[in-house]
Amino acid sequence: MKKRQNVTIKGTKEGLVLHLDDKCSYEELKKELEQKLSTNSRTQEERNLISVKVNVGNRYLTEEQREELKSLIRQKKNFVVDDIESEVITREEALSLKAENEIMSVSSIVRSGQVLKAPGDLLLIGDVNPGGTVVAGGNIFIMGSLKGVAHAGCFGNLEAVIVASSMKPTQLKISDSINRAPDNIQNNEKREMECAYIDEDRQIIVDRLQVLIHLRPNLNRFEGGH
Repeated sequence: MKKRQNVTIKGTKEGLVLHLDDKCSYEELKKELEQKLSTNSRTQEERNLISVKVNVGNRYLTEEQREELKSLIRQKKNFVVDDIESEVITREEALSLKAENEIMSVSSIVRSGQVLKAPGDLLLIGDVNPGGTVVAGGNIFIMGSLKGVAHAGCFGNLEAVIVASSMKPTQLKISDSINRAPDNIQNNEKREMECAYIDEDRQIIVDRLQVLIHLRPNLNRFEGGH
């Protein structure tokens, strides 16, 4: 019976892709990887740097093992590790990812001095009073008046938006862009369902809600509960 290969090396236009079996032991994998890379490097010794991507399938690697594999590959003088891809994440990472992609729904009034935070999207059924603050890792949807501070995309999401039934903020912030009392908001003008987003110049724009259909089509993922 032919012995199963734990390491498969494939060439691409960008460099090399290493497919590492996820059923053998880590020590077996490491031993075979070292052998195959040594053979491969002798035939490519004088060539330019080669980009290497590593796919470990359904194998979970600790940070120590990741660094060990990177070090093993980098010892071959013309190999550079671009990425190590795994289909497995930790329970903590899964819970964090789940939280970031969920909508946190709150029915409340955010009063002066209060701060309401959400890891992902925030749906607030109520008002944000002057001096109140709402912060979200994703989008902010306010079914009420926004008269305080709103910070969407707080972890660096430039695609995040802020939506409010009545947009009268003291400050808008999306990612690291800030807009204090937007110039195009007139206090004597009646406003219904407006949105704020970042344009191509990294400026916060406040506009009618309908523009989001074209600017942020990914928001349609909420249809049907998805």
